[in-house]
Amino acid sequence: MFNNKKMNKSNGVADPMSGQPSINMISEGTHIKGNISTQNDFRISGSVEGELDVKGKCIITQSGRVKGEINAQDADVSGVIDGTLITANKMILRQNAHVTGDITTKVLLIEEGAKFDGACHMGKKLPEKPDIVADDTKQKIAK
Repeated sequence: MFNNKKMNKSNGVADPMSGQPSINMISEGTHIKGNISTQNDFRISGSVEGELDVKGKCIITQSGRVKGEINAQDADVSGVIDGTLITANKMILRQNAHVTGDITTKVLLIEEGAKFDGACHMGKKLPEKPDIVADDTKQKIAK
């Protein structure tokens, strides 16, 4: 019933060895190319080129840059994203955020000054990725 481990308030994840909250960080000046998957929160101040699968909160700082798809529970964006951004819960685009790509989320907060160029899908159930070519277009092409 009682647990003496310290928990991360944002997602309840704690490092079992130290009892400290677990968060992954990419510092300013660091460039990562490749796909990343984590069970914890993820903070990006450098640049990432590839797909991100974050089971916690994904934080893109003002100096952070991501080129690729991001899937996360929550997202807090102040930097630049060129790609699809999908969150299961809440997404915040801060005043310095610049997102080029589609957004899918349950809750969206956009601060004045944020830039967003793409489509936005919101609701309780996240839509599946659409086919590039619609069924009726496929039939016309086949003829």
